[in-house]
Amino acid sequence: MARGSTRPTSRDVAQAAGVSQAAVSLVLGDKWRGRVSETTAQRVRDAARELGYRPNLAARNLRLGRTRTVLLVVPALTTEFFAGVYTGAARVAAAHGFGVVLYPSPEGVGPARDPFASAQAALDGVLASSMAADALTAIRGDQLPLVMLDSDPTGSLGAATVNLDIADGAHQLADHLLGLGHRRFLHLAADVPSWTFDVRAHALTTRIAATPGTTLRTAPAPISIDDARTATEAALTAPGPRPTAVICDDDKLAAGAYKALRRLGLRIPDDISVTGLDDLALATALDPELTTVRLDAELFGERGMQALLDVLEGRTPDAADIPVHLVVRASTAPPGAP
Repeated sequence: MARGSTRPTSRDVAQAAGVSQAAVSLVLGDKWRGRVSETTAQRVRDAARELGYRPNLAARNLRLGRTRTVLLVVPALTTEFFAGVYTGAARVAAAHGFGVVLYPSPEGVGPARDPFASAQAALDGVLASSMAADALTAIRGDQLPLVMLDSDPTGSLGAATVNLDIADGAHQLADHLLGLGHRRFLHLAADVPSWTFDVRAHALTTRIAATPGTTLRTAPAPISIDDARTATEAALTAPGPRPTAVICDDDKLAAGAYKALRRLGLRIPDDISVTGLDDLALATALDPELTTVRLDAELFGERGMQALLDVLEGRTPDAADIPVHLVVRASTAPPGAP
């Protein structure tokens, strides 16, 4: 349904599914078992999703009462970034009398066990990272008021989205390195099936390709220091001219690249420049300190929670992307700089 059009009703869902409004109420209220068939229930769910239908929250609150609890679904908490997202989200939630339950998706991506006997009965809404989106089916979070973080605005289960301007961050990195004179690049790409990493790759590829005489090679790696070290060593010892800059999708990947370069006897940035993306505490612990893009995790969490509260109150969330900023440190220099 196009933005700005009339909000779909249960009557619209009933008509699309060819059932009664009572059947729609039973299915979407998760009270259909033994009263309508599984086939009919699935038809109702499909129609509701296709129409972008969300239950009337005011009526639902009168029937059930709000729990004033929302679920934040994130990848496994392996970096401080999602801790910052939680901090920002919890701050806004608390100011509005809501609590936040944090639920890390096992292994960072993939299915997850329902953390409640019935998520729909225990929660008012869900805030979820695209990196943990597969968990939503298991917890039925896609049937609750939902806001997706770091997600494709055109394909996120019909939910509202809140995004960092990741493409601009990748552009800032590319422009910085191109401006220093680099023309041969290695992209150490996060080997994670996620929209945000696809955006980074596309933004880097198009920006670098726009400058004549450039080359860009890609080395995928899981987001771990050891995997990044292995991938970087393999890429830099492969035949052909050596890249003069390594662009990493994540600061942890950059730490792995540092280890690989030192094992190969290469100096940063004298022989090769390295960039990250996140600006975690790790960025200033590395030597030399890392040039990276600062992502404001707490602001991200704040904006995500505010968007979910807007959805709960029937308002349209702010759709503007959150700006990100290049932080230039000592890990980048012109190629061959003394």
